[in-house]
Amino acid sequence: MQPSKAEDVQAWEPRIVAFLCNWCSYAGADLAGVSRIQYPPNVWVVRVPCSGRFNPLYIIKALQSGADGVLVSGCHPGDCHYISGNLAARRKFSMIKDLLGYAGIEPERVQFTWVSASEGGRYAEIVDKVVSQVRALGPNKKLRKCPGQAGLGAAAR
Repeated sequence: MQPSKAEDVQAWEPRIVAFLCNWCSYAGADLAGVSRIQYPPNVWVVRVPCSGRFNPLYIIKALQSGADGVLVSGCHPGDCHYISGNLAARRKFSMIKDLLGYAGIEPERVQFTWVSASEGGRYAEIVDKVVSQVRALGPNKKLRKCPGQAGLGAAAR
């Protein structure tokens, strides 16, 4: 017996790709894990050397590959290990968010934030907020290359 469409929607959980700065945000996520702070397990973490070196096209690629949302997180302004990388990231993020809006992608699907290495609790709160917002939007169907394929989920499982 095949599950109904209503059961499929109820069983659906959002898939979030998080691109985290190696020095601060990734360390904050690690602190959340080590401290056993509870947050949704819907996030696939990708560690990047600096949010300023992050290529905005990775956001589009993640959405095409089946992600329902994307989180980009870097050091707080003034705390970047590469001096101003996080400020460059903020400019790039603003540009790509405008482009995605023009393409019809909901702005809540893509989030940018600052998390320091000592903010494990803040990281957990942000993940919870992003997952809740994306869950309310429903599955991403707009940029997916192959809507019939599992995409991200198949690779991670």
